Amino acid sequence: MGGLEIKGHPNLMVGLDSPDDAGVYKLTDQIALVQTLDFLTPITDSPYEFGQIAAANSLSDVYAMGGEPITVMNIVCFPCCDLGEDVLAETLKGGCDKINESGAVLVGGHSVDDPEFKYGLSVTGTVHPDAVLTNSAAALGDAIILTKPVGTGIMSTAIKATLATTDNIRDAVAVMSLLNKTAASVMRQFNVNACTDVTGFGLAGHLLEMAKGSKKSITLFTRQVPLLPDVIDFANMGLVPAGAHKNREFFNSKTQIDSGVDRALGDLMFDPQTSGGLLISLNKKDAPACVERMKIQGQNAWIIGEITRESDTGFLSLI
Repeated sequence: MGGLEIKGHPNLMVGLDSPDDAGVYKLTDQIALVQTLDFLTPITDSPYEFGQIAAANSLSDVYAMGGEPITVMNIVCFPCCDLGEDVLAETLKGGCDKINESGAVLVGGHSVDDPEFKYGLSVTGTVHPDAVLTNSAAALGDAIILTKPVGTGIMSTAIKATLATTDNIRDAVAVMSLLNKTAASVMRQFNVNACTDVTGFGLAGHLLEMAKGSKKSITLFTRQVPLLPDVIDFANMGLVPAGAHKNREFFNSKTQIDSGVDRALGDLMFDPQTSGGLLISLNKKDAPACVERMKIQGQNAWIIGEITRESDTGFLSLI
């Protein structure tokens, strides 16, 4: 980070020199802290649902590092003169319900008067130092598992255009507000090599980050990627957010898209996600059992790709 004198520390296991989901600091031989924060602007008309989604999104980074959240603080920017206190109360209630579901404890927070409403969490979790997961240790022969369908960015665009149905909105909210708690719990029962969650860079972008960090080439089976209902139709209508186009352009030099992948499906692979699923890299012989165990626990999961070869710079093929 240019201009900043950032000091290292022997106990800092994951810091700013690694593009991971959270920082990790070793306290003892048995305990490391996982620390992260995130916040969002409203993406639904329901304050309660917005609170749930923002909280699930913030908690996800701890799960992606192999940890369990233990304490949480609220981050609130609220336009006091423009919105009523009931909006803030419902937002905080939605967040609190997700915090309670995660098993973490709300210990405080901070709020400021701001023209643009924002809400999120600062989250502290714990993990055994030997069980820390990063996005940079995927191995040859690994399969890639995804735990949520994609398409929330395009669906949000359809909602703003008043083209989404009530069912579309319900499905999108359910996906975004779902904690990655069960997925993380099951994943820890297997020898996972790498993990991250899917957010603003889109599915392809986060896979490419894993490929780059691991110095591997990844193949993404686009037709095996789960999609929100009707979202491919909205993509075909051109309801693709600017972020998807920016992601596609930014990652273009390290990405190859097979001619058999149509434009709409390709756009969905770069669609920026809010509170997306976990991307889990583990040996392909263990992947079916991991997926099956997740489904038994009520968590959907799909095998969507594989680690195919070594690559000094990282590469992603979409077929």
